[in-house]
Amino acid sequence: MIRRILLTLALLPFLIPGAKADEGMWLPKLVGQRIDDMQGKGLMLGAADIYNEDGPSMKDAIVKFGSGCTGELISAEGLLVTNHHCGYGQIQRHSSVEHNYLDNGFWAMDRSQELPNPGLEVTFLVRMEDVTDRVLNGTAGLAEGPELDSVVRVNIERIVEQAEEGTHYKASVSRFYYGNQYYLYVNEIFTDVRLVAAPPSAIGKFGGDTDNWMWPRHTGDFSLFRIYAGPDNKPAPYSKDNVPYRPRHYFPVSTQGVAEGDFTLVYGFPGSTQQFITSDAVDYVLNYSNPAKIELRTMRLAIIENAWQDSEAIRIAYTAKHSGIANAWKKWQGESLGLRRLGTIQKKIALEEAFEQWAAGNPGYEGITRKLSRTHADLLPYAYATEYYSESLRAIELISFASRLSGLKAGTVLPDWAENFYKDYYPEIDRQIARYLTGKYIGEFENDWRPDILQDMEEAGVEEFISGLFDHTRLTDRDAVTAALGDSVSWAEFTAADPAMAAFRNFDQFYGERLLKPYSQYRVELNGLYKTWVKGLTEYRRYTGGATDLFPDANLTLRFAYGKVEGYDPEDAVRHKHNSTVAGILGKYATGHPDYDLPENVLELFYSRDYGRWEMDSTVPVCFLASNHTTGGNSGSPVINGNGELVGINFDRTWMSTMSDIEFDPQICRNISLDIRYMLYVIDKLGGASYLFDEMTLK
Repeated sequence: MIRRILLTLALLPFLIPGAKADEGMWLPKLVGQRIDDMQGKGLMLGAADIYNEDGPSMKDAIVKFGSGCTGELISAEGLLVTNHHCGYGQIQRHSSVEHNYLDNGFWAMDRSQELPNPGLEVTFLVRMEDVTDRVLNGTAGLAEGPELDSVVRVNIERIVEQAEEGTHYKASVSRFYYGNQYYLYVNEIFTDVRLVAAPPSAIGKFGGDTDNWMWPRHTGDFSLFRIYAGPDNKPAPYSKDNVPYRPRHYFPVSTQGVAEGDFTLVYGFPGSTQQFITSDAVDYVLNYSNPAKIELRTMRLAIIENAWQDSEAIRIAYTAKHSGIANAWKKWQGESLGLRRLGTIQKKIALEEAFEQWAAGNPGYEGITRKLSRTHADLLPYAYATEYYSESLRAIELISFASRLSGLKAGTVLPDWAENFYKDYYPEIDRQIARYLTGKYIGEFENDWRPDILQDMEEAGVEEFISGLFDHTRLTDRDAVTAALGDSVSWAEFTAADPAMAAFRNFDQFYGERLLKPYSQYRVELNGLYKTWVKGLTEYRRYTGGATDLFPDANLTLRFAYGKVEGYDPEDAVRHKHNSTVAGILGKYATGHPDYDLPENVLELFYSRDYGRWEMDSTVPVCFLASNHTTGGNSGSPVINGNGELVGINFDRTWMSTMSDIEFDPQICRNISLDIRYMLYVIDKLGGASYLFDEMTLK
């Protein structure tokens, strides 16, 4: 036993989770805790330049773009840049066969040509505040469960109400470390956001799904929007009388580029990480969740790809849907490979064993990992069925649409999201997908785990079910839905009789009662255990001499991450350089692969070698690698150099980095960014929109 303990202690530096080199998604209000390290790595600015509630700072130039991306201001007149794939939905909605902005790009030549985007919001953080004591007031002695949750909920509602009182701001409270800490976020939300420019998809999506998550990358992943405000510079609904928003801060744009080893700061809204999960949770990801989701999405993608081969209209309608399906599909594959390569399950088992040896005799923490393991085992069938249901039955477009329609009241005007559904929906494609997904679901689960409508169904019965659903629904008839929606009696009868609505109600009841209720109960129990586990890890690290600055998991709140421009070695005898260039675009085009196709005007531009002031070494830089810790939500985030200048736009990670949501490997994990000089080159030479440079500060 003594020998085993000594061996475990010797391994502690490798077992203890903590911020490795360039790892971390840090809270901006606490930037002072990281500033010395950042300055030692090349930052020439102070903490107040990054986050300041009393004066302008970088945070005032950054927005959450829509519901899951980041954007940044690059002019004093509200000009905003984000990724092409973040603005893709807006570009696609403005596109048609007659005005194909996806293929041809869009360039507003003056502000009168900028296109409004109903439903698009951008969110600025005004301030954040640690409100842990206020949220947990009155919870002493309460166990995890409904009573504690009720007290917390009431406290949060009071805090939000007080923060919003007398202002036009919107407030929310976010939980960190599984409920060990809470922060108040006060935000300013703008709704008049107009499309200014977007390159053709041959640039904005160059490489398509072939290059997604891969390196080298040559994607010009940018689009430009402008925020408009009322005359008082405050948020206002769309109006022709609105004026460009005047930000407190915007980023100067560097034209000097980057070199290997340069400091980089990524500032944005990362969505979700799971660094604290235990070995059982990683096992679930590797051996249950990812394999099932990958299989289901593989066929969905194949059906869409087959359908759009001979129809430009279908390709336009389904390109964004295809990208949305493919993005996570490919990410999960890379994540699984990375976790296996790192031996993450084995590392976490070793950590859990070492923790339990330390916690022996401590009633607060002893046995916590065993309790977590038991609860994970109880949760597993419900978690698996819930995810499978979401990726199959609820992934049928008709069912998803029925779900949204069920929330409409009679007399409602058909909303924009419904109009968009009809614009981009082809029932025959959805029918093929529905037939496949339904067959997979009934093949995977016995009756106890099926909705009533699918009870006792065999494979042969799937076709009859799908035919009944699609042949008799009227939800695909826009005029019929609009007419029924205008009258309360008609709408009630319409929704009651429609087979797609009936199927949705049956599915939804099953999901809520059979899956979601027990799933949620186990999740509450699991959250309480993780709350203890994470708190214990901090004490454990103090005992072992480790750093105690555990950064919180990402949760779509504003964070900064820092690292450096850096290539990497993906495998034996292979070195990936830190940057790519236009020369590589032409090399990929020469392969003839459809994801590398280029229209004539783009080819002419590249072959002309008219690089202008954006030239470097007889070409133009396109993308670069850095060691910043990023995840989904960081798409569109500014990549900032040591002087506070914009040098790039983050848009992806390498395939071997996708496991960084669970384990970060500083030797391999790299974020991929668009070199800002390539954006400027495309705006200038292809778009002919260099007038935009007049409002930027080019360094």
